[in-house]
Amino acid sequence: MNLLTLKDIHLAYGGAPLLDGVELQLEKGERLALVGRNGSGKSSLMRLIVGEIAPDRGEIARVTGLKMARLAQEVPPEREETVFDVVAAGLGQIGQWLSQYHHLGQRMADTGDSNENASILKALARLQHELEAVGGWQWRSRVETLISRLELPPEAIFANLSGGFKRRVLLGQALIDAPDLLLLDEPTNHLDIPAIEWLERFLLEFPGTMLFVTHDRAFLQRLATRIVELDRGRLASYSGDFHLYLERRAALLAAEERHAALFDKKLAKEEMWIRQGIKARRTRNEGRVRALLRLREERRARRIREGTARMKIESAESSGQIVVEAEDVAFAYDGLPVFQGLTTTLLRGDRVGIIGPNGVGKTTLLRVLLGELPPTAGRLRLGTRLRVAYFDQLRASLDQEASVRDSVAAGADFVTVDGVRRHVIGYLQNFLFTPDRARTPVKALSGGERNRLLLARLFAQPSNVLVMDEPTNDLDIDTLDLLEELLAEYPGTLLLVSHDREFLDHVVTNSLVFEGKSSVVEYVGGYEDWLRQRPLSLPSGAIKTSSPAATIPPRLRTDRPRRISFKEQQELAALPGHIEALEAEQATLHEMMADPRFYQRPGIEIATTRESLTILEKNLLNAYARWAALDALA
Repeated sequence: MNLLTLKDIHLAYGGAPLLDGVELQLEKGERLALVGRNGSGKSSLMRLIVGEIAPDRGEIARVTGLKMARLAQEVPPEREETVFDVVAAGLGQIGQWLSQYHHLGQRMADTGDSNENASILKALARLQHELEAVGGWQWRSRVETLISRLELPPEAIFANLSGGFKRRVLLGQALIDAPDLLLLDEPTNHLDIPAIEWLERFLLEFPGTMLFVTHDRAFLQRLATRIVELDRGRLASYSGDFHLYLERRAALLAAEERHAALFDKKLAKEEMWIRQGIKARRTRNEGRVRALLRLREERRARRIREGTARMKIESAESSGQIVVEAEDVAFAYDGLPVFQGLTTTLLRGDRVGIIGPNGVGKTTLLRVLLGELPPTAGRLRLGTRLRVAYFDQLRASLDQEASVRDSVAAGADFVTVDGVRRHVIGYLQNFLFTPDRARTPVKALSGGERNRLLLARLFAQPSNVLVMDEPTNDLDIDTLDLLEELLAEYPGTLLLVSHDREFLDHVVTNSLVFEGKSSVVEYVGGYEDWLRQRPLSLPSGAIKTSSPAATIPPRLRTDRPRRISFKEQQELAALPGHIEALEAEQATLHEMMADPRFYQRPGIEIATTRESLTILEKNLLNAYARWAALDALA
């Protein structure tokens, strides 16, 4: 059943249209993910759907009585209402009456003044009459039930909550009127991993239809039943999950490039012909001339896909082999421990992920490891020749009044990157800033643009230690992929705080995890590796996750290593060949699935091939992990 249909929707704010003939049908029960570059028009499309803005042209058809709710990307300004008030506000006037009744009842319970009680009773009687006329007690029960399901404190003041809990409250406000269609714009922004996993579980149980925008690839993979991509004003629909979308999109883009190359070759040939002689154009070849004019018009109308950011890090001379050496290090604020008992050695080239809930002390741990804060106990030694570049998650280091170019070059015309002197405007174009945008003040930039600007400034600084505190917020998927590749090739040391599980898995070589009771434990690998290695039962207050715990105990890099056995030596020698065979099989399957004709095969064959690829990739990851574990013992 179609809940909503968009027909030939056009929308522009000057320049190239954001939406150029968009067509979309939303089916009941779908969880539809909307993806696309920053600034491509995703939020505008969602605002069109809920009726906040109108299209320049086109038709939006909604099923009769369709109830919609939208969770916006921005958290509203500080509000002094309670959680109960904010959730109930989703009911409009009924919610206001419920909040008034709720607070009056509390006041009456707290006051001993008989005169005030009489006044409160009169107000309660009036509200009771209003609520009974609209079935208000049923709605009150729904508010209380939803607050309980969201695991929220009903009397807490909204302004005092963490970012993650504020998101939960606003989600409750969106859900309270049982919408048929729920729209979510970047719901995981600024949430920690436990909060993201809680949200995934909650939304998987939502009975209605969802349309959501996110750049969290793990969240996308788990929730989406269909993906639509907004690219150059048009929507393309891809059934299936995120991984299948990536394969099919790559195949379609490759086909588009081949078609464009053939078109341009034909146009060049016709342009050469038209210049060869006037007589041919005046006589029997008028049809060919008209065809050439149509080709020119088609070429002018073509919208080129926006380029991918081209980043390169300016690296300094190598640091010493040991970057940080910590022995039984602890740090406390006013006697309260943030972490304690940390013993580790970070070597040149390590990529270290720091994992834990919001507010647990990840940034404090970073500052201690960099020597910015002295430890309150233990011994910390920093390596030699360290040159640190810092990515600030709060973007506090950006001057809001300065232009984009001045934020990178401090008023100069040139920057030096990787030993090459470049004009700052050309350098910023690598980060998708046009010359006009490069002269824009920072305060006018979007969240994604500010992150790209910070990356541009960061990568122009010579460094051998990169510190990145939540670098992935607001970055689109293509930029995330490029950033992963760049960090994988960085010759220095990386310290990374992130709640993006897939980013951690793709980038880091080992992780420092806050596991409760001020304990920070070191593991080999990223987030999924930690899930496999962590203890069966974590200490009270440890980071929580929905994934099942593995039975493998953690092996700290600082433990005394055991000697590798003869049998393990034989296994280690055979593993590279085994991995090479698995990789070859993986490449064969990827090549097969990249062919658009593959998706014309019977559904059972497509599903079987995808399942084979999933099993193969799992075996490959296990082989990598086993090789790393045995290699560490050798």
